[in-house]
Amino acid sequence: MLGFLKRPVVVTADINLNVVALTAVGLLSRLWQLAYPRAVVFDEVYYGQYISFYMKRIFFLDGSGPPFGHMLLALGGYLGGFDGNFLWNRIGAEYSSNVPVWSLRLLPALTGALSVPMAYQILLELGFSHCAAMGAALLMLIENALITQSRLMLLESVLIFFNLLAVLSYLKPFSLSWWFWLMLTGVACSCAVGVKYVGVFTYLLVLAVASVHAWHLIGDRTLSHVGAAVEQAAALLVVPALMYLLFFYVHLILVYRSGPHDQVMSSAFQASLEGGLARITQGQPLEVAYGSQVTLKNVFGKPVPCWLHSHQSTYPMIYENGRGSSHQQQVTCYPFKDVNNWWIVKDPGRHQLVVGSPPRPVRHGDVGQLGHGMPTRFLNTHDVAAPLSPHSQEVSCYVDYNISMPSQNLWRLDIVNRESDADVWKTILSEVRLVHVNTSVALKLSGAHLPDWGFRQLEVVGEKVSRGYHESMVWNVEEHRYGKSQEQKERELELHSPAQMDVSRNLSFMARFLELQWRMLTVKSDGSEHKYSSSPLDWVTLDTSIAYWLHPRKSAGGSQGPPVPSQAQIHLLGNVVIWASASLATVVYALLFLWYLLRRRRSIRDLPEDSWLRWVLAGALCAGGWAILLLPAVLQHISDHLCRSPPLRSLFSALVVAWYSCACHVFITLRPLTYGDKSLSPSELKALRWKDSWDILIRKY
Repeated sequence: MLGFLKRPVVVTADINLNVVALTAVGLLSRLWQLAYPRAVVFDEVYYGQYISFYMKRIFFLDGSGPPFGHMLLALGGYLGGFDGNFLWNRIGAEYSSNVPVWSLRLLPALTGALSVPMAYQILLELGFSHCAAMGAALLMLIENALITQSRLMLLESVLIFFNLLAVLSYLKPFSLSWWFWLMLTGVACSCAVGVKYVGVFTYLLVLAVASVHAWHLIGDRTLSHVGAAVEQAAALLVVPALMYLLFFYVHLILVYRSGPHDQVMSSAFQASLEGGLARITQGQPLEVAYGSQVTLKNVFGKPVPCWLHSHQSTYPMIYENGRGSSHQQQVTCYPFKDVNNWWIVKDPGRHQLVVGSPPRPVRHGDVGQLGHGMPTRFLNTHDVAAPLSPHSQEVSCYVDYNISMPSQNLWRLDIVNRESDADVWKTILSEVRLVHVNTSVALKLSGAHLPDWGFRQLEVVGEKVSRGYHESMVWNVEEHRYGKSQEQKERELELHSPAQMDVSRNLSFMARFLELQWRMLTVKSDGSEHKYSSSPLDWVTLDTSIAYWLHPRKSAGGSQGPPVPSQAQIHLLGNVVIWASASLATVVYALLFLWYLLRRRRSIRDLPEDSWLRWVLAGALCAGGWAILLLPAVLQHISDHLCRSPPLRSLFSALVVAWYSCACHVFITLRPLTYGDKSLSPSELKALRWKDSWDILIRKY
């Protein structure tokens, strides 16, 4: 029974030493002096802020991409014991002793290093030779821009890693482990999208190839192949969707405290965070009733989040353009919390400004008045043009001048997100439109800044409902309390007193996810062009580079003179030989593909069927995503199929070796700008500007 113990347990494994060697040199190139420079380099100034937010559990919003990449960087900070205490305010600032620089840069370095053997594996899975695969890995290894990005606290190398992992996993052949690789493909695709939105292009590329593959499988009519197509759909559609939701779920669990980015979110979202608005709104009544004291926040939140506001100043009698106004009290939208943001919901059939017992809730379709808390003038609009939006109506608080302009201050409540026509107006949760009864205009934030007479506050207008729905017409109650005093002075004191009732308004995860995703997709910068901005063509032709870091210190000048500035610096600069050759290889591939396609149309088969399918798949994946991987494939194709005679093939092989030698020479030449560990003289720096040197050479001759 125990006879198996008489023999030793033997485990055999096939180890590809090429992969081991490539992994080792990849790690060496990325991890060497990883903590240098011990200063903020380029976009570390932005990603570092998000890492600090994670360490302190503070909510933030980054419109550049989903949170998965940020969480991975924060993981490095967590493992290194980072407490989040560092002021990320400028590039070049030296890190304090509490910042674990090596740990923060470790994950990008590891992913950058592992991309080298993955390039090798992808070429093998595509059916190319070990020589071509080693060539692809070498290009990934010595490409200067890839090294620069993978040695810093940036997300580009992480994105590239998941892109390559998705392609490699999908290329794995049918076997007992195929389901594992297929699932890994879905996970890698979701991770690529979760790092940066541009990862969706790799996801779409994999989906396109998988769709063609599934189409051929379905045509086979065998049950197993149909089942494989269904499994593909589950792994490549369901798994990425679930993973994407998981990223946000973990993100929202980690950042549960109020922070500086709260204002772009809805009141309901802000109230779900610890501190901030949640602290202010704690204990508020849920249902808005007649007599309620409320602040109304515009849901659109653009150009800035703001609240319906009024003050004692009136509109000018005559505007600068000669148009007249009603000279009523100004109504604006104010981007700061203020006592003049408070309004009282009044029943037009009663004089009371307090909540009755029991409270009478306001429902969808009810008509009421909004009285400004101080000094209780009612929200009003007439058929008078707004100051900056002449096609809309002016909105004011009515002042009785004893002239023939009676007040028109009745507003109908329209709950936009209601579930039924009997819905009650709820604090924070209800999104409402206030429609003027007499003129059928809706209260709207125009977004225009009033002149100095309006204190540069935002214009509020009445917009015809017939012109269509827009979020700028929608408001929600943010702060709310039940008014209890009829007297003016006592009522003013009430506006500063805390509420008494406690109501829980926790949003569901899906509601928070959908809002956060929408804000991430729609948040915009100020529209100004970034000083480092460039076009994609600039990078293809290497007409641009970015100075990531300049050494801030002085180096000793010795006995020859005073200290001189150190010229050590880091630039994002690609290997010109690799980039130019990869662009050329893409053009060559396209021309050869069209040539073969035309000849196949005429029933001329220049390539065996397996070689043709390999050629098409390599182009779909590499030309559609990674020209640097297409280059060795094109070189092997030329050697195998176009260089038919042995002398010609030997000559071509010698040229390829010479070309790789040139690429290595460029890598070594640009190495000081890649690692930034060598002080360069002005003449050495000028010599590294290959573009300027080439232009001078052309002009000279």
